[in-house]
Amino acid sequence: MTYSRPEILFPLFADLTALDGVGPKSAQNFANMDVVRPRDLLFTLPHGCVDRRPRSSLKGLIFPNIATVEVKIGAHQRPTGRGRPYRVMVRDAEMDFQLVFFHAREDWVQKNLPVGERRLVSGKVEVFDGLAQMVHPDHILRIDENIDLPPFEPVYPLTGGISQKLMYRATHSALDRAVDLPEWVDKNLKAERNWPDWRSALTQAHSPQGVQDTAASSTVRERLAYDELFAHQVTLAIARASVRRAKGVETHGDGRLQKHVLQALPYAPTGAQTRAIGEIQEDMAKPIRMNRLLQGDVGSGKTLVAFMSMLTAVEAGGQAVMMAPTEILARQHLAGLRPLAESAGVRLELLTGRDKGKERTAKLAALASGDIQIMVGTHALFQKDVEFQDLRLAVIDEQHRFGVQQRMDLGAKGRAVDILVMTATPIPRSLALAHYGDMDISVLDEKPPGRKPIETVMVSAGRLDQVVDRLRAAIAEGRQAYWVCPLVEESEVVAMTAAEDRFKHLRAALGEGNVGLVHGQMRPSEKDKAMADFIAGRTKVLVATTVIEVGVDVASATIIVIEQAEHFGLAQLHQLRGRVGRGSEASTCLLLYSGRLGKSALARLTIMRETNDGFRIAEEDLRLRGAGDLLGVAQSGLPKFRIADLEAQADLMKIAQDDARLFLHADPKLETDRGKAVRTLLYLMEQDKAIRLLSVG
Repeated sequence: MTYSRPEILFPLFADLTALDGVGPKSAQNFANMDVVRPRDLLFTLPHGCVDRRPRSSLKGLIFPNIATVEVKIGAHQRPTGRGRPYRVMVRDAEMDFQLVFFHAREDWVQKNLPVGERRLVSGKVEVFDGLAQMVHPDHILRIDENIDLPPFEPVYPLTGGISQKLMYRATHSALDRAVDLPEWVDKNLKAERNWPDWRSALTQAHSPQGVQDTAASSTVRERLAYDELFAHQVTLAIARASVRRAKGVETHGDGRLQKHVLQALPYAPTGAQTRAIGEIQEDMAKPIRMNRLLQGDVGSGKTLVAFMSMLTAVEAGGQAVMMAPTEILARQHLAGLRPLAESAGVRLELLTGRDKGKERTAKLAALASGDIQIMVGTHALFQKDVEFQDLRLAVIDEQHRFGVQQRMDLGAKGRAVDILVMTATPIPRSLALAHYGDMDISVLDEKPPGRKPIETVMVSAGRLDQVVDRLRAAIAEGRQAYWVCPLVEESEVVAMTAAEDRFKHLRAALGEGNVGLVHGQMRPSEKDKAMADFIAGRTKVLVATTVIEVGVDVASATIIVIEQAEHFGLAQLHQLRGRVGRGSEASTCLLLYSGRLGKSALARLTIMRETNDGFRIAEEDLRLRGAGDLLGVAQSGLPKFRIADLEAQADLMKIAQDDARLFLHADPKLETDRGKAVRTLLYLMEQDKAIRLLSVG
């Protein structure tokens, strides 16, 4: 059975030019605001409002201020010279003031403000040369006509070519097209939260009766935000159900290979690791595909969990693959996992874009025949000629670097491959629900034993020499350090220059053989050599750009210096700090900053100094930067909500998720009266994808 958009919604999906005051040119301008249909206008809510309630006089008002007042029009004063304004004297109930116009046409002023008549004027009043004046009133209205001036005028976001007047007119024209829709919100929830009906909520949202009505916490805004979040969560739940309906391969490990690895480990896994391994193995044993996110802070031991899961696939006679976003990280995984694989007698290889010719052909043949049981690699794994004999599990590291489509492409390399996605970026709960709501989540919330918290210190760049002295002393004690160069937005080339300059400076200060360099512009072979020298302890200080942000693991590195730390985001600072503190030694992170710190930079560095808890840092980051910046909307797949505010309404997202799951459990095909209403909501929110999944399911 196929479904299409219900007729009741047709007026909201018409052309924008059907609205009052919107011609082809305005429609083009509206498109710059992502507004292409009346529905989009309805969901573009005012961000403030102006008090336009009439008062009898300006007397007693504190200036500057916006005021609406009835006046009697007095004398006109034409401009006294080029560039001078046209002035009109007016009097309200108690005092005189001026209306001022620059570059105004005289006939227009005289027609709209005839001497001796009364008008209602509204605009910003300021005092100039001791006299109150209203420059270019926002409204000049005749008293004898029906005054269409709302007591609180909504203030909308605008773009070039769109004025507040046009926005107001077009939005109210769009409101005339909205009709009462069947109710999709659970009636108990609606009563408990005191929410109005959908159409009533829209009308009130566009007619605020004060600033409090434009706040995310108002019942009207909350209702409309909930509709968006609920539609999103229903869509994710339907997508999740369709993935679960997709038949999987039951993968049962017998634990023999994992036993060898556990015996070879110098420590016992944490309770969180053991729990996560259990959750993943339970999913893999089911006849439906796994789609799970493994979320853990820096150094919480995700790699071991992933490796044990891959061994489960191998124990069952299958293969596993692990994909990393950069070659440095892929090689790091290879170095860390190969000894463990050897202890279990498992063949593990690396495939990157650097593999060429006979060597690559031989690897691909061994992979296709099943001789290679675990393959670690980069994007090179996507290539068409990469074939597996029996791929059971795909592990994707640092998911936010890859799109959902790439996740699916890798999964298509086998028959109903189980997917495990890993991220070391702690994500606040509200964002995890928005971003990964279609996945089950395992969280590693313990650090392996013996790890000490990293001491974080803020240091002014004026004390650079003292920092270098400290490094010299650390090197003498046999310790190693990273020196991260400034984040340069303009280009990788400028970042490279900064890194090379710092490299020369430190080499001169600490000795030529003690300092290595790695940056994004180096040839892969040079990068490998620099990393290998540092890992082996041949160089003591590694100067780097942010290429070392993720995954580099050197236990004897106990100091990291982050230069111009004020330019880095919180999540990035936390990731960089996680490069140290990976052994049992106490470690230090030095945040070097230059000049006076701005408010948000100071807040970021202070949080870094106060806590090592990645989840708390993520919550603070969300508060400081907002959801879009936090995940990088362009590449994150984070939905763009027009009304819902993920920072201010995190609790609503959780309520929406719980409600969506309960509702779909009771009505998986959306066939009840509420189910049909939810269908309408999905079409209204352009979640047609969910309807298609239902109709093919």
